Amino acid sequence: MNNPLQHSDKSQEIASASQGQSSRRNFLVGAAGACGVIALARVAPVVAMSKDSGGSGTVTIIQFSPEGKKLGKAVVPRIVKTDAEWQKQLSPISFEVARHAGTERAYTGSTWDLHDHGIFRCICCDLAVFSSETKFDSGTGWPSFWQPIARENVHETSDSSMGMTRTAVSCRQCEAHLGHVFDDGPKPTGLRYCMNSAAMRFQKT
Repeated sequence: MNNPLQHSDKSQEIASASQGQSSRRNFLVGAAGACGVIALARVAPVVAMSKDSGGSGTVTIIQFSPEGKKLGKAVVPRIVKTDAEWQKQLSPISFEVARHAGTERAYTGSTWDLHDHGIFRCICCDLAVFSSETKFDSGTGWPSFWQPIARENVHETSDSSMGMTRTAVSCRQCEAHLGHVFDDGPKPTGLRYCMNSAAMRFQKT
């Protein structure tokens, strides 16, 4: 005959073990969730750019001649490469800024104090993104513009990294990170496109 007390003790042991497994499972799930949040936070700008701009496929951009003349709209393939391919093409600072949403130190870029006439092209795909006609001295140590050369050539997304909410600006054709835009610029737009020299190459006209 079974002892009721022994049966009760065994049931309690099973229930206790089950609760322990459940608590451990909940702890692991919670820890994994926390790590997931941290991981997403670290790559938030890149994820946002890739998601909002549509991934691979085609994009509509405005083409400009080497002399800065507007040539009109064109539908072109989106440029997608691996990190290894970008590293072969770019300098270390350009790779960090353009492909990993980094920021060059103020007053260290090659074009923050440039006053020549010309157009600024994406360092990754050569798409025209800004013109010297809208460049101004913002006093920040980064090349600043009050508007892009064509709205179609840049892509703006919300960037919540660095403990603040900003608007990141990237190249429409290859998603290279260019910088951020702020609402403290001069007339006529009142905007300040604060860009990184390392993300652009200057073409004198």
